[in-house]
Amino acid sequence: MPDFIADLPKAELHVHLEGTLEPEMSFALAQRNGVELPYDSPEAVIAAYDFHDLPSFLTIYYKAMEVLVSEQDFFDLTYAYLKKAREQNVLYCEPFFDPQAHTTRGVPFATVISGIHKAQEQARTDLGIESQLIMCFLRDMSAESAMETLQASLSFKDWIVGVGLDSDEKNNPPSKFAEVFQQARAHGYKLTMHCDVHQHNTHEHIRQVLDDIIVDRIDHGINTLDRSELYSEVARRGLGLTVCPVSNRFVVQNLTTAEIRRMLELGMRATINSDDPAYFRAYMNENLQALVDDGMTRDEIAQLTRNAFEVAWLPTDRRDHYLAALDSYLQAAA
Repeated sequence: MPDFIADLPKAELHVHLEGTLEPEMSFALAQRNGVELPYDSPEAVIAAYDFHDLPSFLTIYYKAMEVLVSEQDFFDLTYAYLKKAREQNVLYCEPFFDPQAHTTRGVPFATVISGIHKAQEQARTDLGIESQLIMCFLRDMSAESAMETLQASLSFKDWIVGVGLDSDEKNNPPSKFAEVFQQARAHGYKLTMHCDVHQHNTHEHIRQVLDDIIVDRIDHGINTLDRSELYSEVARRGLGLTVCPVSNRFVVQNLTTAEIRRMLELGMRATINSDDPAYFRAYMNENLQALVDDGMTRDEIAQLTRNAFEVAWLPTDRRDHYLAALDSYLQAAA
């Protein structure tokens, strides 16, 4: 199974670029930019990853971003992730980025996205990995700030495939951003939103993303399984769910293997992703291997992988190209 997973052609649809900031790079960027870190080694950084729920994770996550200042920093961050992903045979990915986490620190939007985009283009040429960028709004900031960020993005619209919503979910329902997402759709962006695991008022939030926002995909979404009217509607629409098992093990102390299997049984298009792999110490292959170690079969891993290509925001010809590569691999590995 480790060899099967390593060589399996993959797509990743839920990974935060800021969450791929490895401790070694954090130290290098801090030195480059004269940012003082509260740790004396990369090992000390990892030892400080003491989080057990979403808020405790976010506190560490946002503080670590302060080392990201220049266009070169965002290039280096993005290229390092894409190189790692390609080494794990990820052929296509749709990474998130959080512009407000940087613009509120005085880093211009253009600096952030230009560095990311140049890395995407370089990695496509050098490494053969295709990627499309998703811009996330921070839900614990105001809708007005999100709208300003949306407007700032329009000069770079060709570089962004969709928009999402992440950060602390408590008291920040999807409906707070209804107008922003309506405008984003009008500008041609695809829509997704985080519905994190076991959050306050989660079932109402899921209802809102389905009925009020009318998303094209749901990030996480485990709690759709709690109510038949939610999971049946997700299955009926064929919506993708970007599940992150190792992340779940940190945040809710459970890989949610049984829930992922249940999604497959219900015909839901669950996918597997790494979320914030530098923090959870697990990229795509490690997430898939964790599920296998917890009892998932080869056929289930193959279906989860197929789902990712099928729900990716790709033109039909590119999707067919990747599915053909997956089918060829699975036939050879049978």
